[in-house]
Amino acid sequence: MIKSIINQQKEERDMLVGLPYIHRIEDEASAKWLGTSLIKLITGPRRSGKSVLALQLLQDQHFAYLNFDDDSLLKSFDEDAVIQALHEIYGNFNYLLLDEIQNLNGWELWVNKLYRRGVNLVITGSNARLLSHEMATSLTGRYLQISVFPFSFAEVLKYHGVSLPQEAMHTPLNLGNILNLLDTYLLDGGFPETVLNPVILKNYLSSLFDSILLKDILKRFRIRQTQQLYDLSNYLLANYTNLYSCNQLKNDLNFNSVATVQKFVSYLEEPYLFLNLTRYAAKIRTQQKAPVKTYIIDNGFIKARSFELSPNTGRLLENAVFVELLRRNYRPGLDLFYYRTRNDKEVDFILRKGHTVTQLIQVCHSLKNTKTLKRETDALTETASELGCSDLLIITWDREETIEKNGWEIKVVPAWQWMINHLPDPAAN
Repeated sequence: MIKSIINQQKEERDMLVGLPYIHRIEDEASAKWLGTSLIKLITGPRRSGKSVLALQLLQDQHFAYLNFDDDSLLKSFDEDAVIQALHEIYGNFNYLLLDEIQNLNGWELWVNKLYRRGVNLVITGSNARLLSHEMATSLTGRYLQISVFPFSFAEVLKYHGVSLPQEAMHTPLNLGNILNLLDTYLLDGGFPETVLNPVILKNYLSSLFDSILLKDILKRFRIRQTQQLYDLSNYLLANYTNLYSCNQLKNDLNFNSVATVQKFVSYLEEPYLFLNLTRYAAKIRTQQKAPVKTYIIDNGFIKARSFELSPNTGRLLENAVFVELLRRNYRPGLDLFYYRTRNDKEVDFILRKGHTVTQLIQVCHSLKNTKTLKRETDALTETASELGCSDLLIITWDREETIEKNGWEIKVVPAWQWMINHLPDPAAN
């Protein structure tokens, strides 16, 4: 039985390896990853391209493959039988790819055993907290981790064959094409399947949203209050980029307790569906008591599931900037926050390195309205004074200039330009 299942999965592997893909990892980084005996852990949302990245890493290698999104494998799983069947089918393979490993109960013990036996492992998983907690507990210092998210805007441009030579960046034709693609990206997001085939977006992402709720949350945590979980997910989706508190959610959604709300919110974070941003404050207690801002992992979910009558371009842009910051290894609650000044003015993103605030970012689709311009610049300069940070940035649709205000210099950059230029990677320092 096991041998038959693994044979079928090998056919699946061979088919997947032969498909054309957008290259998502540099050759130098790929060689570095494969050159270590440490476990290679690839995490991210379902259908964001984790398996594809793993296949790109291994496509020229002799590797075996197990897909734990396959119920037949999970139901028939036996350690010894699986290892025997893998060697019967693949011979002496150099790497073993374990796809969606979090679906296997007690997976960390088996992975630890394989690692001790010298098996070179590449693992993918869609549960952020479960994977990081178990890996940190059972496999401290034995793994490298990379996070994979839906396509970035730079990758979307690459897919559409839009080149960005320096001399062509500001030609009207080139810029018009870029802004057209950015407008689509803000509405449709970057899940690979929907970038490749936009007509399926609503059905595909609506089904994916339901699948994440069902497979990764309801079944895993054996939740009985199904309707409350769906109500909470719909509420957060409708209020992306907005502030909320668990007390507020308890009252608005008729939960029995704040503790239940907190638990359900954490469940929605684990499969990378919603992510929360805490307020930056000198005291941890102040951070913990302040409302949090919620974001969705991909704008496409908003289009597929939201009840908005018309797109809110400002909020869509802010959500896209947040996810781009995640791609650049900024971690909510560690080196990425929002901020409120003493006069209650809000700055969208605070970037930090160690204990030093390195950059303040506002996201605003248009600064044409003088009141809007004053609101955004006042918030930045007040925050700059309070936190002692001089790198002030406003990301907008297509405006580029430098603003001098109250002794501070504020850079205004177009979103497309910011999205294709990498910021320093805090994890690399």
